[in-house]
Parts: sequence; C-alpha cells; structure tokens
Amino acid sequence: MQIKLTSSPATVLLGIVMLTFSSGCSPDRTKIEKNTANKEVLNITVSIDPQKYFVEQIGGDRVKVNVMVPAGIEPHNYEPRPKQLRNVAVSEAYIIVGGDSFEKAWMSKIKSANKNLKIIDSGRGITRIKMTEGHHHHHHHSHEELEDEEKGIDPHIWLSPELVKIQAQNIYSALIKLDPENQTEYQQNLEEFIGELERLDREIEKNLEAIENRKFIVFHPAWSYFAREYDLEQIPIEVEGTEPSAAELKELIEEAREENIKIIFVEPQFSQRSARVIAKEIDGAVIAIDPLAENWSKNLLKISEIFARELGQ
Repeated sequence: MQIKLTSSPATVLLGIVMLTFSSGCSPDRTKIEKNTANKEVLNITVSIDPQKYFVEQIGGDRVKVNVMVPAGIEPHNYEPRPKQLRNVAVSEAYIIVGGDSFEKAWMSKIKSANKNLKIIDSGRGITRIKMTEGHHHHHHHSHEELEDEEKGIDPHIWLSPELVKIQAQNIYSALIKLDPENQTEYQQNLEEFIGELERLDREIEKNLEAIENRKFIVFHPAWSYFAREYDLEQIPIEVEGTEPSAAELKELIEEAREENIKIIFVEPQFSQRSARVIAKEIDGAVIAIDPLAENWSKNLLKISEIFARELGQ
C-alpha cells in the first residue's frame, strides 16, 4: 500500500524527529538499551561523579549512569539543565546522596521530569555530622551527630571509605530490585568493590599515620567525615556559603600561625580569595583538592598523599 504525502518534506522530517525524541524520552521505558556486549542496561541517574563511580563498580556494564551535576560545578548552587532533566526522563532510578543535602532543591523538577522514577537514598543508615556553625574556630570542629531528618547536616559522606561501604550496599540493594535476574553478578561486583575500599582504607591510613600536625585549614568544610575517620581536624574558612568577616579572617590567621599551618586547601569549584588572603599572611600556599573527582578511589588516595606531604612538613 502506498501512502501519499500531503505535507512538505521539511514538515515530515520534523515530525519524524519529534516522534523519535518523544519515544526515546518516555519515563515508562525500562531496560531497553543495549551495551556493546548486547546486554540490557539500566539507566541510572546520580547527583555527582563519585556516585557514578560507585554505581559503575557494582553495576558494571549493566548500568548506564547519568550525572546530574557536570564536572567542575559546585552542587550547592546548581540548577538542573534541560539536558540533565532529559537524562532523568529515561532513568529507572535516581540514586541520591540523601540527608539534608543540595538535592532537595531539585526534587520537584526531578519528579516532574519522570513521575515513575524510583528515588534511592544511598546514605540510608548513615548518621550525619552537623554542619559547622559560625566562623570561630571553636565551632568548626564540632562532631555532634544528628539524625538524617534534622537540618544543617554535612552531605559529604562519599569522602569516607567506611561510609562508602554502606552506600555501596544501598546501591546494590537498589540494583537487584530493579534487575533481580542479575543479582549474582551484582553481588560479585559488590564484594570486589568492598575489597577495593578496604585496601584503599589501609593505604590512606598508612599515608597519614606519621603526620604530627593533624590540623588543616580548608576553604569549604567538605572533609568532616574524612577527618573523623583518619583522626584529622578540619578548620574551615567558609561555612554554608558564607565567607568569614574581617575579624574572623584575623582569628584564622592567628590560629594558623599558632599551629604552624602553612597550607590552605581549596576546592576548584569555589573562590580562592579568602584562602589566598590567609596564605599570604602566614607565608603559606594554596593547594587545590577536589572532593568531586570522578575517579573516586584514585583521587582519595592522591589527596591522602598530598596531606601526608604537606602536613608532615
């Protein structure tokens, strides 16, 4: 049977493109993509690159992971773009950091993009550390712990290998619910990843064991869990998006001199202005360490080596 076209070629082409896009972005789609080995894959969305690393270690080539926050962007100030929302629209699940984190601001947009999306909290079961309040250094070191539903908690749980074990188990549980037929494969991947985490923990512990001065100054307080795990003490410059006043900067400079701190650690996602002011006053240096790097294991080991070198002087 022949079909007679009554529209112009441009109109027909536009219709085909729109039909293709709408079919590819249906939120009801499940596991229809194939990888290079012709296996069905799960579309999973995560918030940040370290989570992508965790999901891929457990899911292997049976997952395709979309990252909500692009590399080099600070999650706390990020607004999802149309591209990220299109990725959400074809995802079976969104695995979040959880707790009182930056993700809460996105949830209405996320759910609008895909009403059938399963939200998985990778941090379920983790007791969080309270975000530091104020800028005086006596408040910077609080290890008071809060339940997840309380306000002002530190979301940076991915910087602790011990806590990543819990996140890995939560991710594994989510994947076997989505794809129970491949539980054995996910279980094997999980066991291998736990082994990697234990080896990494031993290497970091070895790198940091000889450090005598265990206090460090950092611009953004991302390292609470890492510091707690390895018996370090974080002194942040900025807290919850607020830079210190001139008086608080003076206190930090005085403390750095008293503690013989010569290095100010910064994240590449943040301004370095205050850090450079302090570094200049103490005749020190500013060094960038990234808590959001995609190759999570290699990055955390590298950071421990930087700490060992710079704090051990």
